[in-house]
Amino acid sequence: MIRLLIADDHAIVRDGLKRIFAAEPDLQVVGEAVNGDGVLAWLAQDGCDLILLDLNIPGISGAELIACIKKDVNAYPILVLTMHNEPSIAARMLKAGADGYITKDCESDVLLSAIRTVAAHGKYIAPEIASKLALEMTSAQAGAPHQSLSERELQVLRLLIAGDGLNDIAARLSISNKTVSTHKTRVMEKLKLSNMAELMRYAMQHRLLE
Repeated sequence: MIRLLIADDHAIVRDGLKRIFAAEPDLQVVGEAVNGDGVLAWLAQDGCDLILLDLNIPGISGAELIACIKKDVNAYPILVLTMHNEPSIAARMLKAGADGYITKDCESDVLLSAIRTVAAHGKYIAPEIASKLALEMTSAQAGAPHQSLSERELQVLRLLIAGDGLNDIAARLSISNKTVSTHKTRVMEKLKLSNMAELMRYAMQHRLLE
């Protein structure tokens, strides 16, 4: 039996996943978490065989949360299930310690295969992501300025180009408006941009809107 901890802040996503897993005799959802603190609290009290992790949960998340989990010598396998198909993000999560990376638009049989592979201490990367990673490693994109952003700065960047305001981003990431503003300033400085119009052009040039 593979015991799963689902970490996603959208109830409809968790419910959908549980319906898929209920039909599989070797899978059991033993816990749910809606933010990074919830993941860490669960792992401190209970165990599982695999963490199914969304990248954009509130609080500590993404590479920071993955690295925190993987500090334990007996760290649990982590399969990232996300809406983001950018190879740069996948590379960052894998470098932080994720054992697998797939997107939420995958077929259920792909999800199930990924879960079983990662739970058995294997590695699984969605084929389309793996192809993009291979291409990016041989392109100039690998040295793009946004590669120097921290995980939190990259999160703020993604939300900014998605059209979210500072208040929305602060609520989404469970941080203060002042902190969001600071991250935005650092993003603009690192990318050598001066306004949102330039940021949007940069995002389009580097295919960050996909």
